[in-house]
Amino acid sequence: MKIAIGSDHGGFQLKKAICRFLEEQGLTYQDFGTYSPESCDYPDIAFAVAEAVARGEFDRGILVCGTGIGMAIAANKVPGIRAALCHDTYSARMSREHNDANVLTLGERVVGPGLALEIVKTWLFSSFAGERHSRRVEKIKARERGGM
Repeated sequence: MKIAIGSDHGGFQLKKAICRFLEEQGLTYQDFGTYSPESCDYPDIAFAVAEAVARGEFDRGILVCGTGIGMAIAANKVPGIRAALCHDTYSARMSREHNDANVLTLGERVVGPGLALEIVKTWLFSSFAGERHSRRVEKIKARERGGM
């Protein structure tokens, strides 16, 4: 599994912890920035990660900002992206099983690093359940293509 990861300044420290976790899990990832705690614009990072996932260069993406909200809004503007903001492991699992989320967003100022790593672990190792959920995800895809 290849992961695209990025953060703005508000999520910089948590992103570093997640990168360490990905390394410990033996997962391949690419850091799309930011590379310092200096202020930056979250949409730039969100679009870079989301577009790389949408192009199929990465299997999943993880984005971190102060709350996770801005990253989710921006990432979801990219066709083919289903970004889920998760603050607990149940939501993380359901976002994969029911919604086939391909980008996870987190808020460094909302969840602590221990919980955040559990959320990432749950999200990465949960699978799309398919079946009745496939029909629903297909409706989202159709809307993106201009249908429905």
